[in-house]
Amino acid sequence: MTAPTVRPVAGHIGADIDGVDLARPLSAEAVETIKQALHRHKVVFFRGQTLDHAAQIAFARQFGELTYAHPHDDAPPADHPEIFTVDPRRFEERYGKSFREEYRKRQYSYVDGWHTDVTAAVNPPAGSILRAETVPEVGGDTQWTNLVAAYEGLSAPVRAFVDTLRAEHRYGGAQPVDGDSEYARRINDNLLVAVHPVVRVHPETGERALFVNPVFTSHIVDVTAVESRRILDLLYAEITRPEYTVRLRWEAGHVAFWDNRATAHLAPRDLEHLDVERRLHRVTLIGEVPVGPDGQESKLLAGRPFTADHRVAVAS
Repeated sequence: MTAPTVRPVAGHIGADIDGVDLARPLSAEAVETIKQALHRHKVVFFRGQTLDHAAQIAFARQFGELTYAHPHDDAPPADHPEIFTVDPRRFEERYGKSFREEYRKRQYSYVDGWHTDVTAAVNPPAGSILRAETVPEVGGDTQWTNLVAAYEGLSAPVRAFVDTLRAEHRYGGAQPVDGDSEYARRINDNLLVAVHPVVRVHPETGERALFVNPVFTSHIVDVTAVESRRILDLLYAEITRPEYTVRLRWEAGHVAFWDNRATAHLAPRDLEHLDVERRLHRVTLIGEVPVGPDGQESKLLAGRPFTADHRVAVAS
């Protein structure tokens, strides 16, 4: 095989990597090329790959240990507990057809839906790898944003201010998940809450990145509720600026690998009215506890670290 080639696809984020077959073991040189591309471009794309669950897991393990599928999923594919399947029809079968409508009611602005994976955990995943199995002919794109660029885009006084802040992240975000639905019981019986620095120092590059997101961040700690909302609105507007983003038009076999410590992403918002099938499979790399500019680590408030042995318990 030829050596992998890296081609940037947007000004601040994203690169295509060609010349590599992810279904085969990679050379040490290829692994290093992908790691360096990931650090520089934050998300990398591999097009036209042929992977099954086992091959996706084997590829990912060359970059670290893997988490369990998802903190609130108790039905990963048989014999592959690392795989989290992203499929709206699967969620409807479990939680009912009203699930997506209830989720939409919890949203309050255009930035809702942007998120960094599982930041309610004290050790959010270091990276995520998503593989497309079935995608619609129209719609279903995913977008990513560069949280390092977003931080650097702030003025110096604002950067100095947010460097000092910490925020609570919880599964369910700012609004409690109430009720007696299976979804509510699953969330509340498996609470996951942590306090993270608003600015995270990347453990490998040393870069500073904004580390808040609308899906999981509930509030800034030690400020008033009004102040928290205003600060978060400012930061959410910054992380979703179009110039920091890249968008992928999925095709079956495409694979996206992103640095979860330096990006947020947005699942498609244009499929709710379409009768289409979209199924992708994700694995995540076990992450470390974030550290802020002051050297303080994140703190666990509820739940436990997100690792390979994570399991879901729901009261009957």
